[in-house]
Amino acid sequence: MARYLVQRTLAHPPQQLTDAASDQSGTGQSQLKIMAKSSKTTITDINLGDPQYYFNRELSWLEFNDRVLHEATDPRTPLLERLKFMSIFSSNLDEFFMVRVAGLKQQLEANVRKLTPDGRTPSQQLEAISDRLRPLINEQHQHFEKVLRSQLAREGVHFLDYMDLNQEQRTYLQNYFEEQIFPVLTPLAVDPSHPFPYISNLSLNLAAVVKDPDTGEELFARVKVPKVLPRFVPLPDSLRHRKKERSAVWTGVPLEQVIAHNLESLFPGMNILEYHPFRITRNADLAVEEDEADDLLLAIEQELRKRRVSGSVVRMEIHVTMPDTVREMLMRELKLQKSDIYEVDSLLGLGDLMGLMDLPLPELKDPPWTPVVPSRLRTPSAEEEEEDLFSVICRADLLLHHPYQSFSGTVLRFITQAAHDPGVLAIKMTLYRTSGDSPILNALISAAENGKQVAVLVELKARFDEENNILWARKLEQAGVHVVYGLVGLKTHTKVVLVVRRHDNKIKRYVHIGTGNYNPKTARIYTDLGILSCRDDLGADLTDLFNFLTGYSRQRSYRKLLVAPVNLRDRFLALINREIENCRQGGTGRIVAKMNALVDPQIITTLYEASRAGVQIDLIVRGICCLRPGLPGVSENIRVISVVGRFLEHSRIYYFHNQGKEEVYIGSADWMRRNLDRRVEAVVPIEDPEIVKDLQEILAIMMADNRQAWELQPDGSYIQRHPADGTNEQCAQKILMEMAN
Repeated sequence: MARYLVQRTLAHPPQQLTDAASDQSGTGQSQLKIMAKSSKTTITDINLGDPQYYFNRELSWLEFNDRVLHEATDPRTPLLERLKFMSIFSSNLDEFFMVRVAGLKQQLEANVRKLTPDGRTPSQQLEAISDRLRPLINEQHQHFEKVLRSQLAREGVHFLDYMDLNQEQRTYLQNYFEEQIFPVLTPLAVDPSHPFPYISNLSLNLAAVVKDPDTGEELFARVKVPKVLPRFVPLPDSLRHRKKERSAVWTGVPLEQVIAHNLESLFPGMNILEYHPFRITRNADLAVEEDEADDLLLAIEQELRKRRVSGSVVRMEIHVTMPDTVREMLMRELKLQKSDIYEVDSLLGLGDLMGLMDLPLPELKDPPWTPVVPSRLRTPSAEEEEEDLFSVICRADLLLHHPYQSFSGTVLRFITQAAHDPGVLAIKMTLYRTSGDSPILNALISAAENGKQVAVLVELKARFDEENNILWARKLEQAGVHVVYGLVGLKTHTKVVLVVRRHDNKIKRYVHIGTGNYNPKTARIYTDLGILSCRDDLGADLTDLFNFLTGYSRQRSYRKLLVAPVNLRDRFLALINREIENCRQGGTGRIVAKMNALVDPQIITTLYEASRAGVQIDLIVRGICCLRPGLPGVSENIRVISVVGRFLEHSRIYYFHNQGKEEVYIGSADWMRRNLDRRVEAVVPIEDPEIVKDLQEILAIMMADNRQAWELQPDGSYIQRHPADGTNEQCAQKILMEMAN
């Protein structure tokens, strides 16, 4: 990794912790300091399990999504990127309702009385979610209507309402409707001979009220807005708005409005009285009794079919103008309460805004980023041949940092070369999520066709990727790959590859251990770390791990790896407790951890104990954080930040000072119960001194961010950092892109 001007001292002789940036004379660069500190805290007997010391998991997630929404409203964010964040905010909420809210409703129906660590019942959580979420949704839609639409129009992007169209534009859309939309639609009547139709999850619909002119009877019908058509119908160049003597870049109308204003074609002979858009969200979590499933693949497929045609409705979004009569009828038929209804004064389903990121307006987007190939893997000149990757790994471990460094030029190259190298005997890997056109799995198929032993653990229970994983599992099996579908009661979330190779009549094992999925597409937008190594101990550990995953091994100890659910929890607790003991013995204690979520009560309690002992703790937690920092006598030595920016922070790094004998780990696990107890995870210690320094540097840069970092307050709110007067803006992701080049 190229060196940025950073003092990479996560551990240092006792000094005051400094995470602010101080400008270096004459360089314009920043020197970031992360110091260890020894302090004495008066220890009094308190109950660290008291609910007052914990934030609610669901409400903490809503705070994360609020930070996403802030990116959509922040004028510093390029305009089309703000639309992207609008979309992400909505898509995040869809999944939140499909899984988290649905789960709380199931608990409520089952009369679950167990309280959360913060002392709430399911009903109290649902009420708190509603109270916190409604202002956020209102803020999102108001900002889209009153700010973004006008700003986009100034740039030549026009979201039009059907009522504002001129006659020529209406004529075009009427013809478009008849030719492209009408044949796809299926109006469904609701009357004694037509029961209320099934309404699919996340579908946008029109509730139409029509009147029979012969009988005077008012009738109800549902029209589904088809997902197979573009959500926003563009007008041709000749009918777009004009901008400085030329047509605008894009002018379009929501598909549901085009349908609504042509309903007479669907109901000939009827009078159209009114129409109202609505959108529903269903419980979409899978429930598979693994102990009773002889064939897990078949069981998952059956559950997926059920999910399409079942799942209770947990939310209905409607426009504020929907009258009570229509609203109450829908609530009655869908078995909804008033608290399940979310009114908006704008377009429903703003997640569809993501489609507009393809508009040819590069000046309204983030500057393009092309991941670079690490210097050790670059060909010195066009005349020289590319060096064998296995030889590069044999010289020293190689740290990979995506998307700053190329996934295709590193991980994909590693697997592809292994698939075709005549010395490779076997390839084993875990697969949690991948792309629909995965080049990695195509390489594995090639490896099997080349006569190599290939084994892949495909996690069929990867939420919302089940269908894609089933398709790949079948393709792999047909190619002769040994496919394993995971372990009963556990999700296999670890990200590991093992390559067994014969060279000079010796067997050598090469490994990749990472924090992210083997997905080339998400590797361009998620920040993740990985290590390529041929250390004997890691190769032996992965051999044991794969025997555990594919056979009957009950391996209980590993040479280097921290493996869940075997030893990961105990090892993390031991590492924290060692820092506590060091402080109590008069030394220094220091922990810096970067993760996606911090939820586990036992880990949180132990961190509180560490803070009370004087251990200085900095946590970089992207999403949910149930720990309350800054509480006198409890967590005054703990600081928490969250970084939300262009890339989704997904890497996990765990640093422990250890009295100067620093230990740094990376891996697939967050500090959550599910990762520690209910998933197969692998966390690897980093032993190469240069890589340790690189990881310390990454942590230092993240902690000094004053552009996209948010500081968690003791009351659960977040405050975004801003550069102090006279200091430069420090955007961690931008700095890491500069360093990669």
